[in-house]
Amino acid sequence: MFSSADLAAAALTLRLAGATTLVLLVVGTPIAWWLARTRSRLKPAVGAIVALPLVLPPTVLGFYLLVAMGPEGPLGRLMQSVGLPLLPFTFWGLVVASVFYSMPFVVQPLQQAFEAIGETTLEAAATLRAGAWDRFFHVVLPLARPGLLTAIVLGFAHTMGEFGVVLMIGGNIPGQTRVLSVLIFDHVEALDYAPAHALSAAMLGFSFVVLLLLYAFNPGRRKAVP
Repeated sequence: MFSSADLAAAALTLRLAGATTLVLLVVGTPIAWWLARTRSRLKPAVGAIVALPLVLPPTVLGFYLLVAMGPEGPLGRLMQSVGLPLLPFTFWGLVVASVFYSMPFVVQPLQQAFEAIGETTLEAAATLRAGAWDRFFHVVLPLARPGLLTAIVLGFAHTMGEFGVVLMIGGNIPGQTRVLSVLIFDHVEALDYAPAHALSAAMLGFSFVVLLLLYAFNPGRRKAVP
């Protein structure tokens, strides 16, 4: 049913989603924690920046990332100055773009989970001489597990379905940047509807199963812990 090109695109898409989700957990967790606990006047601005991909057209975000990572952009100049290759039209360029585009799907569930943890819980842990890192890893993360699961699932699934951003940054290079969404577009553009139907149905089924499992094992929003 699926050609070697289809399977290669599927493998690349899974690899991209996995790498993006890992990076987002590392980058997004401290951002979510800061948003959940800070009283800074910068909180609304930072929250708006994180949520921007929810309303911004993917091609707009992709265009500005392409400019920033290009040879004349700030990130591109930095990469060249340290002897590293430019990111556009590479797998790691896709990862960087996907991190920006999927960030709200990871940060917001984590932020909500962190906000549900009451101050008294952390204060009780502090009275037991638990340090800041101990409180975070042994108190906060276990209590925020439903939000963490939601963040992982949504970040992974959203990256699987990206199109505009990855097309702008990665183009359509077989085996390097051609992900499933781009391949489906190629099939439709060539009026080759049979493989387009098969790939679309597979992604539809995957998305449904992922969300079904998420709602089945995490059916409600976690109540605040006093």
